Amino acid sequence: MKQIDWNSLGFDAYRTRTVVLSHFKDGQWSPVEETETFSFTFDPFAQVFHYAISCFEGLKAFRQKDGRAAIFRPEENAARMARTAEYLGMPCPDKEMFIDMCERCVKGNAEFLPPYGHQASLYLRPLLVGMHPQMQLVPYPEAIFAVICAPAGSYYGAHLKSCAAVIPGNYDRAAPKGSGSYKIGANYAATFKPYKFAHEQGYAELLYLNSSTREYIDEFGSSNFFGIKGNKYITPLSDSVLPSITNKTLQEVAADFGMEVEKRPIRLEELDSFEEVGGCGTAVVITPISHIDIKPVLEAPEVAREFRFCPDGEVGPVSKKLYARITGIQFGELEDTHGWCHYLDV
Repeated sequence: MKQIDWNSLGFDAYRTRTVVLSHFKDGQWSPVEETETFSFTFDPFAQVFHYAISCFEGLKAFRQKDGRAAIFRPEENAARMARTAEYLGMPCPDKEMFIDMCERCVKGNAEFLPPYGHQASLYLRPLLVGMHPQMQLVPYPEAIFAVICAPAGSYYGAHLKSCAAVIPGNYDRAAPKGSGSYKIGANYAATFKPYKFAHEQGYAELLYLNSSTREYIDEFGSSNFFGIKGNKYITPLSDSVLPSITNKTLQEVAADFGMEVEKRPIRLEELDSFEEVGGCGTAVVITPISHIDIKPVLEAPEVAREFRFCPDGEVGPVSKKLYARITGIQFGELEDTHGWCHYLDV
């Protein structure tokens, strides 16, 4: 194996050793298989190619300060995948199978679990893919469930460094009463084009508004939104927002600090009143936002309005404190009082 520079890891596809998988057919899951073959064989008529019948999860395993290995809150990911699978009409592994296969993936790729002290983790990507060959628009109970992984550092190449975001006036993320609150691959496909234009103009993130009225904040393209106002942690209440496990964790941590947690609709104009704003998700934990621009047309240079929270690169004190608490628990530096770490022998 090529020597890995644990300090320079980003968030990229990385060829590891073992894929863990099972095939659901004729009403049951096949025996779990561990393979070093990094390829699947699908019929050209498979559901996934024609109708995007697929979903995924993202969670992390850590080498902690005392040498133990831990997966962070896998039962929450199992529950979220089950909810998404039900929405798609797909079979889904139960919680025990989900966690067992995640454990097998970590053990089968133990050499890729970053050592403690590098602010890096082993990112797990469970996949549930519809593979039945068909043309009709009806669910069919056949699927592959697989768990793959890659060593990962910071999503944006730097830990806890604020960046700019843009609200695109000519793009929406999710329709009202649509699929926005489910972790399906198709939701992310629609962000590729606007992300391209945003990145070309120096923005790291897209912030989407609710599609029906464009009066309320929904979420970032890659993660949930939160804002800090005094002693309050505020995050949107919206049917089209993905229920982020990191956001749920941050809300519990904020409450531990004695903060008031509000999950409610957030009007666009309220951005002016926030002292700190951030995105939160498994890959990033927290992405502090320095400023947010509104652009009526993302591809055009005109900026209609700017909301400024901090100088570029700097991070507010509450975001720092929340980030330190979560990562401290993940790396075993702080007591896990909530029982979030799932330990395994690796």
